[in-house]
Amino acid sequence: MDYIDLLQWPAMLVTVIAAWLVASQHKQRRNLGFWCFMGSNVLWIIWGIPAHAWALIVLQVCLAAMNIRGARKTE
Repeated sequence: MDYIDLLQWPAMLVTVIAAWLVASQHKQRRNLGFWCFMGSNVLWIIWGIPAHAWALIVLQVCLAAMNIRGARKTE
């Protein structure tokens, strides 16, 4: 097994944790959730490049852009 394939599991876990945190009523947890989402976007892109998962890579870039937009609008 290629070690890069193992990266999809932490990427999935960080994504789930981020979704949990973003739904919090506490501003600090929501902020942490934002950064977890950004980290998960990076992990998915790193995993997607050698896997040639181009649609996933584009999706992660779009999701990161939407998260940044949402964070700016809530300030």
